[in-house]
Amino acid sequence: MTEQPEASPERTTSPERTTSPERTTSPEQTTHGVGPWAGERPDDPRFDPKLLDEGDTRNVIDRYRYWSMEAIVADIDAHRHPFHVAIENWQHDLNIGSIVRSANAFAADTVHIIGRRRWNKRGAMVTDRYQHVVNHPDVETFIAWTRERGIPVLAIDNVDGSVPIETYDLPAECVLLFGQEGPGLSPEAIAASDAVLEIVQFGSTRSINASAAAAVVMHAWVLQHVKF
Repeated sequence: MTEQPEASPERTTSPERTTSPERTTSPEQTTHGVGPWAGERPDDPRFDPKLLDEGDTRNVIDRYRYWSMEAIVADIDAHRHPFHVAIENWQHDLNIGSIVRSANAFAADTVHIIGRRRWNKRGAMVTDRYQHVVNHPDVETFIAWTRERGIPVLAIDNVDGSVPIETYDLPAECVLLFGQEGPGLSPEAIAASDAVLEIVQFGSTRSINASAAAAVVMHAWVLQHVKF
C-alpha cells in the first residue's frame, strides 16, 4: 500500500459516525442483516459489543458482521490494492458518492477529491467510512502529491488522442483520474496526466455515466493485476 497523505484538516473522512437530524436510523442500515448474537460471545476484539447486543444491519459483507468499523478498516488496509482514484469536484457532481462506493468495493488505496472540499455523499451509501478519502484544493496540489511519490496519473476521458484502456497495460501503482459528468476532465488535469485513456464504446452515445465509467476502469485494473 502506498504512503498515505499526511493527516491534516484536508482528510474528509472521520472514524466517528454521524447521523443526519432528519434520520432516525443510519443510511447504512438495510432491510437485511443479522439479529443479536446468539450463544457464547466471541472473544475477539474486532467484534463490537453494541452490535452483538442489538444485531448488525449494516451494508457489509458477511465476513464483517458484528465487527467494529475500525476493525473493518484495519482489515481492508491489510489488503488494499495500490491503485488510487481521483475525481475533480468543481460542480458538486452527484456521481462522486457512487465512485467512492466502487472504490471501496474494489479496495482502492485512496480516493482523492480535487477541488471543493464538500462532496455529495448520497451515492456512497456510507462506504466512505471504510475508504480513505483525502482532499486536494486544486489540480496543481494533487499533481504535486503524485509527483512526490512517483505515482503515474492516468486520465480517463474520451478526448482526441486518448488510448483504449482495453489495450493499455495499467501500472500496478497508479492514479485513475476522472472528471465531472458532462464537461469531463479539465484541460489542466489532462495536460498534467501521464496518459489519457478511454473506454471503447459501440453504441450511439458519446459517453457513459461518470460513475459507471469509473467502475469499468477499476475493474479493468483488477482484471490485469488480481489473480483469481
